[in-house]
Amino acid sequence: MTTAGTDTAAGAAPGGASGAAPIRVLLADDQTLVRAAFAMLVESAPDMEVVGQAATGREAVALARSARADLVVMDIRMPDLDGIAATRLIAADEDLAGVRVLVLTTYETDENVIEALRAGASGFLVKDTRPAELLTAIRTVAAGEALLSPGPTARLVARLLRTPAPPPNGAGDPVGAVVRARLTDRERQVLALVGRGLNNAEIAEVLSLSPLTVKTHVSRVMNKLPVRDRAQLVIAAYESGLVVPGGSGAGNPGHPGRGAPRGNPGGESVHDPLP
Repeated sequence: MTTAGTDTAAGAAPGGASGAAPIRVLLADDQTLVRAAFAMLVESAPDMEVVGQAATGREAVALARSARADLVVMDIRMPDLDGIAATRLIAADEDLAGVRVLVLTTYETDENVIEALRAGASGFLVKDTRPAELLTAIRTVAAGEALLSPGPTARLVARLLRTPAPPPNGAGDPVGAVVRARLTDRERQVLALVGRGLNNAEIAEVLSLSPLTVKTHVSRVMNKLPVRDRAQLVIAAYESGLVVPGGSGAGNPGHPGRGAPRGNPGGESVHDPLP
């Protein structure tokens, strides 16, 4: 059964000292004690509030709508409807376009994590992460960033995307075809570097561009593909073949011969723009 969380008391200063609206967090986990522990942690942060708790994926989807959540902390393994299916429903609902999903898993090598990212999650954490890291992750994902690198997430993406998800109905290479057809050479370079885990400032350094120009390119790529967030860009970079897991010796786009940039934990190759 769902233990519905309540909004913070009226009159409380939203967002703490900053005055910004607090991040509205929905917790979805089938273990009551886990939900209670996460709820206490989230409520301890001045810029967050728990607006609901769900014990199943189906309850999580319903509460995401009714509680007007900004972010769902979603366990993968739940009864009735698992976290992956729930994430897919949230991502497909236009009324929930602004809702982000942060997936929780017991093991950082859980292959279901990739399916959750493909379904629309913005990142993942293991359940035994430190409390401060969970709060930071919530802030990061709520701000529209991807919780994918550096660290075990990027390595997991690199390992599992060596075999991309099969296209529907036996189609050829839909992701690669879209990237080739819609993106400019520069946009492909930016997408490849996003896939390697670089942030906008690092991409700007690699390509000798301003961070604002990189941000514009990233926004255009997201609109053209289209994808929900930066996590989906990483998936697209691998599945289109722009980034090759486990490759070696490739220079950065626009900077032949330069070594791997910061944020590339897996040694992936970045291909030249697709022909």
